[in-house]
Amino acid sequence: MDFSIEVHDKRMAEIVDSDSSLEKVATGFRFLEGPVWDPYEKSLIFSDIMGNGLFLKDRHDSISVFRENSYLANGNTYDRSGRLLTCEHGTSRVTRLEKDGTSVVLASHYQGKELNSPNDIIVSGNGSIFFTDPTPGRMGRVGIPREQDLDFQGVFRIDPQGTLHLLADDFSKPNGLCLSLDEQFLYVNDTDLQHIRRFKVTPKGGLEDGRIWVELHGDEPGVADGMKFDSAGFLYCSGPGGVQVYDTEAKLIGRLLTPEIAANFTWGDEDLCSLYLAATTSLYRLRVKIPGNPLF
Repeated sequence: MDFSIEVHDKRMAEIVDSDSSLEKVATGFRFLEGPVWDPYEKSLIFSDIMGNGLFLKDRHDSISVFRENSYLANGNTYDRSGRLLTCEHGTSRVTRLEKDGTSVVLASHYQGKELNSPNDIIVSGNGSIFFTDPTPGRMGRVGIPREQDLDFQGVFRIDPQGTLHLLADDFSKPNGLCLSLDEQFLYVNDTDLQHIRRFKVTPKGGLEDGRIWVELHGDEPGVADGMKFDSAGFLYCSGPGGVQVYDTEAKLIGRLLTPEIAANFTWGDEDLCSLYLAATTSLYRLRVKIPGNPLF
């Protein structure tokens, strides 16, 4: 399938030009995930889960190996100090890469039981780390087959002091997550149920009122996966057909229909107006009009 833009609301014209083209930056991978942009190094790090590696795209679009054995890394982000945080399927850990190159384990167990397989990860303004913990990393295709230790698939928070808190345990398969721009709400999607839920974030960092916010549109290949807000407050979510764009009232603005299943994405380049899509075997780039949000 060729790239196309499906318009459901005239505001889609504020987001991307109708004649924009999708550029293939690199290909030949197995299952791309977790792209994250470093605004200072002008580089993009992304995971190839099935290839068991982390890769780096530099400012000249050259691709190199960042980490050969990534422990089947999936989601990545940066903390407010510019340290790389990674969800590792193979070890059921959340790790932080220090500036000296050493790796620190931030979470691996909850109440004495091993986490399932941390999947996607974000950091709030006060340094709290939120991540989802479904089970794909305990299956053969993108993980290491092994029995599940926990009896639920949850959403967790690591507070600034390093303590792990369970926030929600009533998902079928939690995946992508993002905070609203004012950080008053946490959005978490469910891959099995193909919807997005919205939670109120309490003053102490807990969650409440996790109602269904929207059901994803379409029946093409693709599932609820990576999810982020741009700087204008439009929510992007991987889903059937490619990437779906919603306003703050859960109205579908449009869909970016991609030639490969898009698992995740981020904004990059000098103006943060290049949307980088990790789509199965290839890394793509689409120029958009509204920038993303810097991570640090």
